[in-house]
Amino acid sequence: MQILSIKNHRQRSVLSLVFCALIGVWLDGKAADQGKRPNILFAFADDWGRYASAYAAVDGPGTMNDAIQTPHFDRVAREGVLFKNAFVTAPSCTPCRSSLLSGQYFWRTGQGAILQGAKWDANIPSYPLILHDVGYHIGETYKVWSPGSPVDAPYGAGKYAYQSAGGKFNQFSQNVTQMVRQGKSIKEAKQVLYDEVMRNFNDFLEARPDGQPFCYWFGPTLVHRKWTKGSGKEFWGIDPDALKGKMPAFLPDVHEVRQDMADYFGEIQAFDAALGLMLKRLEEMGELDNTLVVVSGDHGAPGFPNGKCNLYDFGVGVSLAVRWGDFNGGRVVEDFINLMDLAPTFLEAAGAKTPSVMTGRSFVSALKSDQSGWIDPTRNWVVTGRERHVAMSREGYVPYPQRALRTPDFLYILNFEPHRWPMGDPLHMGMDKRPSLEDLTERTFVTYADMDASPTKAWLFDHESDASWKWYYDVAFGRRPFVELYDLKRDKDQIRNVAQSVEYARVRGKLHEQLMTVLRDTNDPRVTQESPVFEHAPFAGE
Repeated sequence: MQILSIKNHRQRSVLSLVFCALIGVWLDGKAADQGKRPNILFAFADDWGRYASAYAAVDGPGTMNDAIQTPHFDRVAREGVLFKNAFVTAPSCTPCRSSLLSGQYFWRTGQGAILQGAKWDANIPSYPLILHDVGYHIGETYKVWSPGSPVDAPYGAGKYAYQSAGGKFNQFSQNVTQMVRQGKSIKEAKQVLYDEVMRNFNDFLEARPDGQPFCYWFGPTLVHRKWTKGSGKEFWGIDPDALKGKMPAFLPDVHEVRQDMADYFGEIQAFDAALGLMLKRLEEMGELDNTLVVVSGDHGAPGFPNGKCNLYDFGVGVSLAVRWGDFNGGRVVEDFINLMDLAPTFLEAAGAKTPSVMTGRSFVSALKSDQSGWIDPTRNWVVTGRERHVAMSREGYVPYPQRALRTPDFLYILNFEPHRWPMGDPLHMGMDKRPSLEDLTERTFVTYADMDASPTKAWLFDHESDASWKWYYDVAFGRRPFVELYDLKRDKDQIRNVAQSVEYARVRGKLHEQLMTVLRDTNDPRVTQESPVFEHAPFAGE
């Protein structure tokens, strides 16, 4: 069946909608009764990795999750399913979202997967517009990057945006700080921002035609930098020293970095508080049990080594909890989920057909199962990748191409251009001298622009010449070999590359062939084209 393009969406007639509804072109027979189709609430935070208090319980004590409290995410997990192995296809916002919307690997979305100069191909189907075609009321607040909206539109200004109450929630700690300085209590300041969230959500709900199911994307950017230094402790009571001894091995276990992480956790807790308000509203409406609630994030932590823009677990591993009415809750599932799997999952739940071009796989069967642990034995791997994050990170606007295969026991990474700097060129953007610590804290583009400016980035530079800390600097910014291989049973933090070890030669060969098969089968231009599109300067005017 021909997939409707964005242009077709804008031109569709009332007659065509009626026709589709009558003959069920897009609808499964069991979902033909519109009233039985679930609403979909998708709460999706920028830069939120695998950090939630629900994971402290399943992973055991001694991890950073001991220091965070996310009661509303935990509720979704407790009444639904907590996924232990959820990953994004790419640790950068635009390719991740392009993959999620299209249900495909990001490399199949062309310039739709490029952060700066993004262009959406109107021939690529996206799940929200498909749901719109089958009778769903769709909308979003804050950040999405979606077909149906101008690429250069400000957040909240797209065709399906509901943000009349404003976007201050996106800078949560900064705005709370400002209001406190103006005389409000912390509680009062937080409430102003919560009220904004709910006015936007209520606007969306009130615009829904009677009887229509809805699909709402809540996408705030507060977990993205910048944050107010010290806000994690001041606003949320998160003690940085509670993280002592629990930091992953690639992060310096010092107060400055722990405080940076505590502030990051504070933004996650603010996101969680907003989630709780939306769940409460749906309960009050009697709609919660007919709503598929999905909560996740678009990649790992910004401004930290091995996080955002990296294919290590700290960069591509994310939180994922799903609640769907009375379906067997309280389960912890081991199956590997790639977030591109959400698109076919949403479509199947809604009774809509999944386009054949989607490479993601629905996991509705896992949601309806009564089992915990490993439900589908074939879901024991994911492939992730990266091309360009910030366009001007490197001379010539070249990307840092990587692909990786993650299995229960191993992480295998290919760095196609190992002579390039993984976090971007040193001293970029016309800098001819070492940036100051203030620059490194506030200005991402002064050097190594694929790592966000942060107190952690500044600390690493400040200790570059200290022999006891130089290793951390090199891990964060140094060049990497063509092949990386990590044995996760022996090295959970992925810091000891065993790719050249004779002991792992057979494993390396097997993983390489599996990865290359996936890349070839999905027509990844990085392996099927002599000059991939990603190698060219990504300007919208081209």
